[in-house]
Amino acid sequence: MITTPDTSVGQNDTGNDRVNDKKAVSQDHAVRKRMISKSVLGLISLFMLVPILIVLLSWTQPVADIWTHMADYVLPQVLKNTAILLLMVTIISGTIGTALAWVTSMYRFPGQRFFSWALMLPLAFPAYVLAFVTVGIVDFSGPLQTGLRDLGINTAIPSVRNVWGAGMVLSLAFYPYVYLLARQAFLSQGRRAIEAGQMLGLSRGRVFFRLALPQALPWIIGGLLLASMETLADFGAVSVFNVDTFTTAIYKAWFGFFSLTTAAQLAALLIGVVFIVVLFEQYWQAKRGSSVTQGSSQRFEASKPAKLAMTLLCTLVFAIAFLIPFLQLIYWTALNFQQDFDARYVDFVTNSLMIASMTTLFIAFLAVIIAWIKRQYPDKLTKLMTTLANLGYVVPGTVLAVGIFIPIAWLDNQMIAFGITSQQFLSGSVIVMLLALSTRFMTVSFQPVDRQLQRLTVNQEAAANLLSDSPYQRWRQVMLPVLSPGVLTALLMGFVEVMKEMPITLMTRRQGWDTLAVRVFEMTSEGMWGRAALPSLLIVLVGLLPVWILLRQSDKQG
Repeated sequence: MITTPDTSVGQNDTGNDRVNDKKAVSQDHAVRKRMISKSVLGLISLFMLVPILIVLLSWTQPVADIWTHMADYVLPQVLKNTAILLLMVTIISGTIGTALAWVTSMYRFPGQRFFSWALMLPLAFPAYVLAFVTVGIVDFSGPLQTGLRDLGINTAIPSVRNVWGAGMVLSLAFYPYVYLLARQAFLSQGRRAIEAGQMLGLSRGRVFFRLALPQALPWIIGGLLLASMETLADFGAVSVFNVDTFTTAIYKAWFGFFSLTTAAQLAALLIGVVFIVVLFEQYWQAKRGSSVTQGSSQRFEASKPAKLAMTLLCTLVFAIAFLIPFLQLIYWTALNFQQDFDARYVDFVTNSLMIASMTTLFIAFLAVIIAWIKRQYPDKLTKLMTTLANLGYVVPGTVLAVGIFIPIAWLDNQMIAFGITSQQFLSGSVIVMLLALSTRFMTVSFQPVDRQLQRLTVNQEAAANLLSDSPYQRWRQVMLPVLSPGVLTALLMGFVEVMKEMPITLMTRRQGWDTLAVRVFEMTSEGMWGRAALPSLLIVLVGLLPVWILLRQSDKQG
């Protein structure tokens, strides 16, 4: 009997070796991919952190003489004004936003459907535009006092160019943050919880204070903290009212004392205040998720006097915060158009569109990368680096302008010292603005992209991997259709935010390189309200885009 050698064992060993080799190669590829992804995210996070770190390190270079002057004459007033503004904005915007959210979400009254979205429109107004329009209207030579004198009423209206006037305007500019979040909370509670309270014998007023308000409080405080951060970051509005805050003090230290170090040290103090606000925001945001439950969207009926009061309240706020300023801008624009519009406006619009487009495309590209890495590797380190990459939005523009300009100026000086260039090449260039604006508005693009990417289920991603081995094909056929709405929202919102930004452009541009926002600042600095109307109107019209997006998102959630 002839036996043949058994080769099955050797073949199995060879097959197992090949399988093991493929697994090893696949694991090595996955490890390299993970390391590369984490490295990319780490570099982006570091890039976003550099301005903040530079500002904080400025305290290693004390400027004793300037700080003596600042401590004696500037800081006390700055701290006082900042505290007053924060207190006023918290009380007034909180009261207005919560009251309007309650009546528009829970009651039927004439104009309710219109006001439910129209009360969001003040977000289209940059605070500095609403500020100079308000001053222009109520000034001695403005239409309000002129009209009263024509009617024979000679009662003088107190000047609004003080911290109290600034607080009122900032409250009207920022109450929509509270209104939007509070309305979402009340709509989510619905009518059932309110009816349950009434069955227990509580009046509607007590139901509001005992049931609805406590449940919505985390959302309301979230809106108030957003309004507080915007108040701390504001530069244009307080400049119009001649009120010294941290942002104006930073500007004066840089361009008045010509001390970039002092400006950086003031910016470091402001960062400390901002981060205290951020800690509160993080705390209340954590509580916000479980504060409300889905409820009915049915609304209560009210008595005729109550309905009339609701309509009058909404009309008054809408008229003061949006309609009257908007009509005044149109009137001033029509009155001064022939005098004001010239060839320079081509440069204003071109520069605004160029820097907004460049910044928006850059941060949208980075947002897709960050969101994708966050999805692929949802560990604590990735979440931390993602948070750091989006930290710039809570930092005022004046701080970022200082933090970006210092390392760029140092790099310019090094290039001159080594003979690479004979003069400063980077300082005052579009690159400085691009970097500062990208750091400031990174999260504006990241949030819609990240939310949209979360809609991609694990099953969809697995099906995409089965359909094709080509990453390009998977992205084109599956990922891009899912991401497209989020990317479009990111592009629109980022574009508008950059168009409205004033302090970064004002402080980092080269001489003569002006945008629409800079034009507004120059005209309002000289009290020429009418000639500031045209660029402001263009900014407001563009600013209606993100408001429309927010309204659509709010309607879907409500």
